[in-house]
Amino acid sequence: MKILLWHVHGSWTNAFVRGGHEYLIPGPPHGIGLSGRDWPAAREVDVSEVDADLAVLQRPVEVGLVPTGVPVVYLEHNTPRFPNQVHPLKDWPGTIVHVTHFNDLMWDCGTARTVVIEHGVVDPGLLYTGELPRAAVVVNDPVRRGRAVGTDLLPRFAEAAPLDVYGMKTHKLGAMGRGDHDLGSLHRELALRRLYLHPVRWTSLGLSLIEAMHLGMPVVALACTEAVRAVPPEAGVVSTDVDELVRAVAELVADPALARQKGKQAREFALARYGLDAFLRSWDRLLTGVSG
Repeated sequence: MKILLWHVHGSWTNAFVRGGHEYLIPGPPHGIGLSGRDWPAAREVDVSEVDADLAVLQRPVEVGLVPTGVPVVYLEHNTPRFPNQVHPLKDWPGTIVHVTHFNDLMWDCGTARTVVIEHGVVDPGLLYTGELPRAAVVVNDPVRRGRAVGTDLLPRFAEAAPLDVYGMKTHKLGAMGRGDHDLGSLHRELALRRLYLHPVRWTSLGLSLIEAMHLGMPVVALACTEAVRAVPPEAGVVSTDVDELVRAVAELVADPALARQKGKQAREFALARYGLDAFLRSWDRLLTGVSG
């Protein structure tokens, strides 16, 4: 099957293009193309000349760019800004795919058919050593996004352990900012830290959290949005009590054996729920049904 999709979320696309199809990625002026990614099954195309069997859309603007007659599904990555926000494609006759059950619950999609296909991750392997008694955080643009991603909470957690914050524009955080990294480098850096901290109040479930669990890292997370489903008790500590989470960070930093044990459980859970094979099978079932 030839599948047209835009390169919007690189980590998600990195998993999606591992299926057994040909992936057509629009380049300029209507997309960013491969942008240097090594995706053997994907090729950069001019959207005006594309010959696709199906399109996976991720932004409303893409609806008008799909060639006439090509079946489409719409993939919604994001959590709504508030629980009764109307989706841009409310009452659409097609299918809207959500990446988490929380997002499906919160978006008002009206009569549109909705399906949940949870994230899948290309397994980076068990890289965890946890040799550095520090906590790792991954978030893009933390200063601008502020409370939504828990930037205001970082000083409280820093009292329990040194923090290393990775992602775009993290240099604005000062000493704890570690900047943006390519995926391989990021995974190696994370795996050296004792634990993964997820201080996010209100975003869709970040792939970096799932990747950290695949690496074998224990997790301390706010019990918000999909985190309560993604992180089981044996993999770390999930709570809305920030003091409890601060204590959990301190405990894991002080006890490498406990951190390693919880990280092992985190990896096993992540492989079972967010493994690549299950993700691709779910998408194949959906796409086969839509393409007819």
